[in-house]
Amino acid sequence: MKFRNFKMVDYVVFGRGAFDQLDEILAPRRKGDAPMIFFVDYFFQGNEAFAKRIPLRGKDKIVYIDVTDEPKTKYVDKVRDELKAEFGEVSGIIGIGGGSVMDMAKAVSLMMKNPGSSADYQGWDLVKVAGVYKVGIPTLSGTGAEVSRTCVLTGPTRKLGMNSDFTPFDQIVLDPDLIKGVPVNQQFYTAMDCYIHCIESLQGTYLNAFSRSYGEEALRLCQEIFLEKNTWDDDADEKLMMASYAGGMSIAYSQVGVAHAVSYGLSYLLGTKHGIGNCIVFDKLEEFYPEGVKEFKQMVKKHNIDIPQGITKGLSDEQFNAMIDVSLGMAPLWENALGKNWKEQMTRERLRALYEQL
Repeated sequence: MKFRNFKMVDYVVFGRGAFDQLDEILAPRRKGDAPMIFFVDYFFQGNEAFAKRIPLRGKDKIVYIDVTDEPKTKYVDKVRDELKAEFGEVSGIIGIGGGSVMDMAKAVSLMMKNPGSSADYQGWDLVKVAGVYKVGIPTLSGTGAEVSRTCVLTGPTRKLGMNSDFTPFDQIVLDPDLIKGVPVNQQFYTAMDCYIHCIESLQGTYLNAFSRSYGEEALRLCQEIFLEKNTWDDDADEKLMMASYAGGMSIAYSQVGVAHAVSYGLSYLLGTKHGIGNCIVFDKLEEFYPEGVKEFKQMVKKHNIDIPQGITKGLSDEQFNAMIDVSLGMAPLWENALGKNWKEQMTRERLRALYEQL
């Protein structure tokens, strides 16, 4: 097929208080007494007021998801096995949290219906069977996980998503109230994932009018929030949530680029979280994205954000090679950034030098 037949999220609700409509949204999706399983960021564990807002019915269950590390295939398989052992079938999986929780929800949904390990499906279009009903409800904004066709997982040999038409959510609930009060550094790192999406998409070789229209709007919103505004208010929460949505849509017909390709290696070896990993890498990418990096540094300075330095110092040749192998495995990202002859441009030696700067 010459043009990608892009699978989008089926239903979207946006607005303050939209979370309180969840019960009526889920009602027609319930199958007999099979429960809805709510994956909730462990940040909310012990928050009884929030737990009471989750519309539990019958055998429904809350599973608090540990996001100390980004999702691993063995964690996905473990949770899947536990749910199958306890319930057999479930009506759906609802992910409430940041990108890691939403990726877990997507992955476990798929693995409830597909055999084997989630590691078997790391790649493009390897998933052949639709998962159970799944809902994404972000409590952090920036990753675009709520609209993407992938769920990024760290497996035994690589960090790579389950990219497929079966991966997008059936429903997303965008409630700006849920991202209110996020710690400043966490908010920045996650939001910069969106900003970097936009820079990489808008300067990529895959760019077309579809990607550009979403990417330009997401970029404009990020610039308004992080450069023009002097105080964080409700309007900033709403605009960041929409920037995340538009940023995710911008790469549907495009791709990300150098920062993401390099940060995947960091995450695989060092466990660096996606948002902060992208910031660490992007901070050193003037030769690829000069204007974007200049603007990024202005945002960092204005918001007094700490970007870790020297995290690869003292690594062995074996460790550098492991990161390089993971990074160079992200062929679509490198092609979007550098063109079809990217392998001639991004040699192992050049990539090693880049990692050494971090």
